[in-house]
Amino acid sequence: MATGSHDMLRSAARPVWLACAAAALLSMGCAAGGKYVWVDDLPETAPSAPPSAAGYVLAPGDVISVRVYNQDGMSNKGRIRADGKISLPFLNDIQAAGYTPTALAQQLQTRLKDFVNLPIVTVSLEEARALSISVLGQVLKQGNFQVEPGTRLTQVLALAGGLNDFAHRDRIFVLRSASAPQRIRFTWDAITRAEGRAALFVLQSGDVVVVE
Repeated sequence: MATGSHDMLRSAARPVWLACAAAALLSMGCAAGGKYVWVDDLPETAPSAPPSAAGYVLAPGDVISVRVYNQDGMSNKGRIRADGKISLPFLNDIQAAGYTPTALAQQLQTRLKDFVNLPIVTVSLEEARALSISVLGQVLKQGNFQVEPGTRLTQVLALAGGLNDFAHRDRIFVLRSASAPQRIRFTWDAITRAEGRAALFVLQSGDVVVVE
């Protein structure tokens, strides 16, 4: 096959993964009979705890500060690498991902006893990792977006360029596969006019936004 033909095939295949992903994700709702819940009908939940709370589990991309009391040379600040580790003076590479800040501090205190008498260590979250949000369907720019924690649906749709001319303005969904998978429905008017809970809806890592 000619080189030009190969290039044409590659170009045509580029959007295929998006179309396949959209079909697979939409089938999640179809498999359950197209069930969904309007955003205003979602059960009320307590406000999310801030990322620095004790229950936050560290992961690659988080920036943490490690402070050893009265030992500035042992303290450090850095981003957790893709391998889940961070480099610290004296201890070299230390596993940080998978621990809460409190649990990591306890681990470091144990390790530093070889160098300091009764070390006191505090670990704090300086910058939370970005959230990964996919936007599929009838928008101007499909894709995966890295956004800050606390980002709202309105902001992600803006990053995707808004709805295109083929979009159904009352068929905007957020697919959330947390402990109990959900298909949450929105209308464009509610989102843009700040009606009800739509405009204040905060996305979570792994959410998929689908505009039909």
